[in-house]
Amino acid sequence: MTTLLIIVSILIIAIVLLQSGKAEGASSIITGGNSDLFKNRKERGGELFITYATAFLGVIFFILCIIL
Repeated sequence: MTTLLIIVSILIIAIVLLQSGKAEGASSIITGGNSDLFKNRKERGGELFITYATAFLGVIFFILCIIL
């Protein structure tokens, strides 16, 4: 069980690093950029898969932690 938890943890780390940056708030405060341009942008294809995979792995991680 602990090895499965370690594998899921490594997969979560890898998939979070693959995600594109969605936090534009802090950079736009400093640079004064207009964040309304990408406000209504929807995820498609690979980004949508990565989002779902992150949520799935997160749920599996918490279930394994509760079991252990």
